[in-house]
Amino acid sequence: MASETNLSKAIASFSQALRNKLSEDDGSANIFFSPFSISSALSMVMLGARGNTAKQMSEVLGFSEVEEQAGPGECMQMGEQMQMPMQMQSQSQSHGRIQMYMQTRSHIRGHLHQQMQMQMQQRSSRLPNYIRKQLNLQSDEDDAHSKFSKLLKALNKPDAEYDLSTANRLYGEQTYNFKEDFIAETKKFYNAMMESVDFLNASEATRIQINTWVEEETKGKIKDLLTSDVVDSSTKMVLVNAIYFKGKWARMFEEEYTVDAQFRINKNDQKPVKLMTQKSDFPFAYIPEVNCQILEMAYKGEELSMIIFLPDEIDDETTGLEKLEKELTYEKFRLWTQMLHPLEIQVKIPRFKMEVAYNLNDVLKRMGMMDAFNVALSNFSGMSESTNLVLSDVVHKAVVDVNEEGTEAAAATAAVISRRSISIPKTFTADHPFLFFIRNNATDTILFSGRFCCP
Repeated sequence: MASETNLSKAIASFSQALRNKLSEDDGSANIFFSPFSISSALSMVMLGARGNTAKQMSEVLGFSEVEEQAGPGECMQMGEQMQMPMQMQSQSQSHGRIQMYMQTRSHIRGHLHQQMQMQMQQRSSRLPNYIRKQLNLQSDEDDAHSKFSKLLKALNKPDAEYDLSTANRLYGEQTYNFKEDFIAETKKFYNAMMESVDFLNASEATRIQINTWVEEETKGKIKDLLTSDVVDSSTKMVLVNAIYFKGKWARMFEEEYTVDAQFRINKNDQKPVKLMTQKSDFPFAYIPEVNCQILEMAYKGEELSMIIFLPDEIDDETTGLEKLEKELTYEKFRLWTQMLHPLEIQVKIPRFKMEVAYNLNDVLKRMGMMDAFNVALSNFSGMSESTNLVLSDVVHKAVVDVNEEGTEAAAATAAVISRRSISIPKTFTADHPFLFFIRNNATDTILFSGRFCCP
């Protein structure tokens, strides 16, 4: 629920769930994506979703809890409570009845209003919109959009010591009628301008136009986000989010100390890698329950950092990450990273680059977002009066470059509608698979999430 589930928690929980689903497809593949970018794009889509389509999207994105529907007994009980003032009125005499009615009515109405607000906050996803308006309750979805608006403003800081920029844009078919409220809300919450384009007669030219915008917003890092099979003459709208980050390490690695080494992919296979090396004070923790070291490396300005989760050894038949990935939840991520404390330690991490592209349709369906992709069930009546809108593709592309100087990362998403007393090691050597996250510390938001398994 929005009152209990803040945006950073929602994004982190979505990130963990998505990474786990991607791992099901290939447990030894490199993974890199921006949960922030994907959440932003899907949240813009959710602005136009209604009914069960909106409910499923809200639950998958972590904005609301998965809950059962309210039973008829609860509705009857509420109705009986609302009748109490009238029943009490009939038991009083004339003058006293008016006075008692006014007092009792005021008292009970206030009591019921307070009681109903508490109940509805616990079951907010069950309420029809007209009851929300009468009770002046803010929905999980509205709360999420408001928080996204604040987060976008917080992230796009022109005076920061790093380069971090995010951008959103809508591309709508020029002959299609989209609701003014939807266009206004995407601009209000996501600063996304609507650009009128000709999918009907010039889909390929429009695809190139969208890809060019994404490439420019990501400083040339994301090319060809939309492939030729994603956009055609039936496309009505493309919603795009792009994010770019480039930051220098607060403590940079000296290239002269970078060494050749072997990266152990699993128990049997190795590949050559360049290991960057330095000895300094870094926030560090050791988690014995999962036999894992955690290291935080800040970027210049220390508002953003990379957090690396490194298992001690490869203790299974694949990457050695299975136990960690299974145990890692949002709550444990918060608990374990709060245990970090400065320690002089020799750090060795690989210099690496990754570029990964995903079509997230099947993954999102497996996570519970099914109706949006089903032409018979999708409900995007908040976008248009038409009943034939369906989410046809959610595509995401992300790149990351980690070197001695720092990190450069970018991602884009398009939604197409159609501390403990323990013995701590003195070295942190990432020469085998690990998880890593790039976090905005000021907002506690995970911007990028990755798994490095193979150079």
